[in-house]
Amino acid sequence: MKKITMATLALCMASLMGCSSNDDEEPDELVLPVIVNQFETKVLWQESVGDGVGHYYSKLSPTVYKETVYVADRNGKVKALSLETGDVIWQKDVRANVAFWPWEDSDNAKLSGGLLQAFGKIYVGSEHGEIIALDRETGEIVWRKNVPGEALSSPAAGDGLIFANLGSGQLVALHPDTGEQRWKYEQEVPALTLRGMSAPVVANGGVLVGEETGKLTVLISESGFSAWKADIAVPKGSSEFERLVDVDVQPIVSGSMVYTLAYNGNLAAVDIRSGNVVFKREYSGYREIATDGQNIYLVDSSGGIFALDKNSGIERWSQPALVGWHLTGPTVIGNNLVLGDNEGNLHWLDKASGDLVSREEFDSSGFYVEAVTAGNKLVITTRDGEVSVIEAP
Repeated sequence: MKKITMATLALCMASLMGCSSNDDEEPDELVLPVIVNQFETKVLWQESVGDGVGHYYSKLSPTVYKETVYVADRNGKVKALSLETGDVIWQKDVRANVAFWPWEDSDNAKLSGGLLQAFGKIYVGSEHGEIIALDRETGEIVWRKNVPGEALSSPAAGDGLIFANLGSGQLVALHPDTGEQRWKYEQEVPALTLRGMSAPVVANGGVLVGEETGKLTVLISESGFSAWKADIAVPKGSSEFERLVDVDVQPIVSGSMVYTLAYNGNLAAVDIRSGNVVFKREYSGYREIATDGQNIYLVDSSGGIFALDKNSGIERWSQPALVGWHLTGPTVIGNNLVLGDNEGNLHWLDKASGDLVSREEFDSSGFYVEAVTAGNKLVITTRDGEVSVIEAP
């Protein structure tokens, strides 16, 4: 099984499409659209969490519990920070082998999936095939367990268990207090897939997860037996790249519906009780999607931003001005959407119209995961390990 990053995919697709008729022609430089900020955001505090994730694919989203923010870097540093002040409450190095002297070798934890807060613990996964549980109040390691594959997405919690979707195509259910494996589900995995996995979601006694074959699957939480599968995308085309149909986004459950998105496929709304597809719309993407009471918000493979009606899938607006800027998925806060790009710009859009209403530049190596909401605050993290809390307008 081969996994490719989106950067690699872009290079491959460029070579397939060929070059410009003028070999000396320079590619057009991306320029941000000029806007007049309708408001200025207020950064309450900034703190560092190690070296961040660098250029690696490590989806280490922060998580918030009450008045504490939990963050991690790829090397193995996990921190608990005060939501109000940014003060460090505790920090823990979760590497299995930590050198005593600077010149000695230490393991890189290669943390890549997390963070999850549940059952009084913080859970994080690694490319080494480990799930690690830390005490939420002290940061002490409660347990660490080997799992049969890389943990590339955040685990999920519910029905008394922890669920982790792994790069090997297996989904495992673990006891939250011991890490003991309760059951395992094996998916079919194509020869070529994107570098990423759908984070599972627990709802109505089932575990919902996107598969690399273009399906959305529901497993019974207590047993791991499959309840139903729905086709979100079907492989088409003659090349392996054209036939990529990974469902890598985390499903979103809203009422009786579940929404998800496939690469080279569709945005789909599925009845959670029966698995019947209510509607499909032709959008291709791999970034996380967001919803509110009326709309679904997504970023497609090129970087276009869209809002669609939750009930019908009818497009309400589109915003193409940030195509090519390697955006994160959208986060809904108040009347706005927030997205980061790979140059460190944080973009605010009016969620009713899609208009760009504000932008703030952060001196960083860029954003790689979606902002996380905490009441009227946003928690954002950058590739170089900068953590910021912003007060929303």
